[in-house]
Amino acid sequence: MKNMRFYFLISALLIGFTNRAQYMDIEEPHRLGSEVNSEADELFPIFSKENSRLYYTRVNHPESIGGIYDQDIWQSEWNGKENYTKGEDFKDLNNKYNNTIVGFNNDETIVYLLNSYDGRKDMKKGISYAKKKGDTWGSPKEISIPGLDIEGDFYGFHVNRTGDVIIISYAGPESIGQEDLYVSIKENEKWSRPLHLGSKVNSSGFEISPFLSKENDTLFFSTNGQGGQGDADIFYAVRNSTSWTDWSSPVNIGPQINSSKFDAYFTMSDGFFYWSSNRDSERSDIYYSTFLPPPALMASAVGFDVSIFNGTDGSIDLTPQGGVPPYTYIWSNGFREEDPKELIKGIYEVQVKDAIGQIAKVIVEINQPDEIVAPVIEPIIESVAEISIPQTIIYFDLNSSYHNPENKNEMISFCNGIQNKHEKKVLIESHCDKRASESYNIWLSKKRMARTRDFLISQGFKFDNISGTYKGESDLEIKCDECTEENHAINRRTVIKIVK
Repeated sequence: MKNMRFYFLISALLIGFTNRAQYMDIEEPHRLGSEVNSEADELFPIFSKENSRLYYTRVNHPESIGGIYDQDIWQSEWNGKENYTKGEDFKDLNNKYNNTIVGFNNDETIVYLLNSYDGRKDMKKGISYAKKKGDTWGSPKEISIPGLDIEGDFYGFHVNRTGDVIIISYAGPESIGQEDLYVSIKENEKWSRPLHLGSKVNSSGFEISPFLSKENDTLFFSTNGQGGQGDADIFYAVRNSTSWTDWSSPVNIGPQINSSKFDAYFTMSDGFFYWSSNRDSERSDIYYSTFLPPPALMASAVGFDVSIFNGTDGSIDLTPQGGVPPYTYIWSNGFREEDPKELIKGIYEVQVKDAIGQIAKVIVEINQPDEIVAPVIEPIIESVAEISIPQTIIYFDLNSSYHNPENKNEMISFCNGIQNKHEKKVLIESHCDKRASESYNIWLSKKRMARTRDFLISQGFKFDNISGTYKGESDLEIKCDECTEENHAINRRTVIKIVK
């Protein structure tokens, strides 16, 4: 039976939202409390990292500056424990027209807004910005986008954190359906004409509430033209290249977020995402959720050793556990399958990677049996019959083929007692204990036999009259399962016999 051993290791590495969203579970959505949500509509949530405030737009509320049909910016501060403080009208940037925040720059010294600040009811529809001045904001100024002419009542914007990309939702000249998505790019302090994002993203329905990931490669938006759970669902699409018209097919973000009613105004911040939905009431409220922690990726392996010396029948049985399938495998020898076969002796390392980028590594050692070398009798002269005449036994130190003082003295005494040494026939038998491999013990006993032969020659015996055998551990004087040091010492014997 082949030997097998178990190996086990855990490691984890997570990657970005778009891959995680495809495979990972999302926590049950939470509706923000009455501190934020009211009997009116709460839309356009956007979280400030600088002051831990949630800004949002409240529509059809009697306390709005312009009356119940106005929309104002509101703010609630996260209290650092479980909820937000009671919402307050953000008076710095509200007037009697429709007000909404559509983005901040990275350090939140610039806020981007719907353009509703030139004091006229029939003002040009568009986007503006304001700069922070201490604890307040300066007067908003219009952003001029060439060719942007918004005539419909429904439109919206999103500005990325670097302040050089604006995604626009409106019924433009190239729109396929109702409101379509366009992009304007800032280059050399000037904004480009709106570019239609193409038919992959836009549909015969409406596309509204755009939100762009911080890498500018994933676009979230709400649409009623791509199918889904209900009235309008949140989708995302990924840019396939540097082009703003080369997008993947939109993917529904899933039933954990989308409902059978209206879901839109998706935004993300530090692993949390916010959106507006009227799933539980007639009016839209703000909800939030996050990813559930993924199951840790683990891997274990059983290694099956090679059955013969220099064989190629080793194998490994690898078992990935947890994580998010499917898995990929990269072995140190270039193999890509889960369970490599036809392996030689060696150390093999595998990297297991799951669908969201978690990694587990396992190292497996495949061994082989030692080379088997049969005991050999080295004839130095023709075999001679063993007779009952003088002999002596010497004992070697552990792992040594050199004569220690004791066995040297024993051999000198033995040789001094033999007359006519040059005429005597001698047989040498050399042995080892059983603590090393069989092949090593054969080699060591051969060395001991040869050194003993050379010593006898130095004492007057003839080379041609000496025969020798080296038996390794094959003929133990004391056979034992749990040998003592004394047992091992007796087994490390070399017998010198005068046979004629």
